Amino acid sequence: MRVVICTGQIPFVQGGAELLTQALASQLRLWGHQAEVVQMPFRWYPKSEILKGYLAWRLINLDESEGHAIDRVIALKFPAFVVRHPYKVTWLVQQFRQAYELFGTEYSHFDNSPEDAELRRTIWNIDTNTLRESKRLYAISANVGKRLQRFNRLTSTPLYPPPALDGKFYNDGYGDYIFTVSRLNMMKRVDQLVRAMGLTSTPVRCKIAGQGEGLASLKELATQCGAAGRVEFVGFVDEQALLTLYATALGVYYAPVDEDYGFVTVEAMKCAKPVITTTDSGGPLEFVTDRLTGLVAPPDDPAALAQRIDELYEDRVLAERLGAAGQKKVSGITWQNTIPRLLEA
Repeated sequence: MRVVICTGQIPFVQGGAELLTQALASQLRLWGHQAEVVQMPFRWYPKSEILKGYLAWRLINLDESEGHAIDRVIALKFPAFVVRHPYKVTWLVQQFRQAYELFGTEYSHFDNSPEDAELRRTIWNIDTNTLRESKRLYAISANVGKRLQRFNRLTSTPLYPPPALDGKFYNDGYGDYIFTVSRLNMMKRVDQLVRAMGLTSTPVRCKIAGQGEGLASLKELATQCGAAGRVEFVGFVDEQALLTLYATALGVYYAPVDEDYGFVTVEAMKCAKPVITTTDSGGPLEFVTDRLTGLVAPPDDPAALAQRIDELYEDRVLAERLGAAGQKKVSGITWQNTIPRLLEA
């Protein structure tokens, strides 16, 4: 087949959606298909730019290229799913969350003005009508699917994406540090891990991979909490370094605000590592069951988080048991199970 993957892209920002796009294109080619990625930059500020992004995608014609039909369009992220195609499959990573469930929180830039209310209604209507055009509507998690049902009254099928490095993860024991990797911004709540490290009673350490605007404040917080000597910020890491950090970690922390899916959770479990998360983390809770595949703490409670970190440090048998159960939980998330579903007639 000739397959085009459509996605929105904020320039110079790399996250889970971007990794998924690259991995999907690579896997489609390995399966013998022709695959191309079509992406356009997206800006959500000023707010007048938002609908321009939707319109740009709607004006694109991807029916054919150089006289040869394009058999499938797979749309991933807003606003790319408004694209027209006779066989459009949407594998929804996320909608514009600021206009949806994040409205009314500190994470949204929409207010209660009539203008903003009208813009949000317009976004909802566009999303509902264009997502309904999809021949198949998948969501990357049940959490994303619940939002679709709640706000757009649309039914989707969860289809969990495998990590980009699937097949390369391994376990090399249970070391003395908790690991996490993410963009360092407010919604990822890495600050809660740093705060917890200042309250642990064991010599456990912490390694934090990733970059972002929150790096300086997190380093300052580690000093304020008295944990600077045990919290290491490793910055951007390449694939091999990432695999090693996972493989030798005691456990993995991942607790963003109502996360869509959370590749980190699945990656950690592929390495048989226990995941520590919180009761409001969203997507990770589809895999992390307290004391079965990981540990779940109340949100915004660094002391409770510290207690769970100490528990893993003091009981490596527990860490191994939770990790093994998590690995079994995600064993079916593979490209062999995913590609046929995306391309089925």
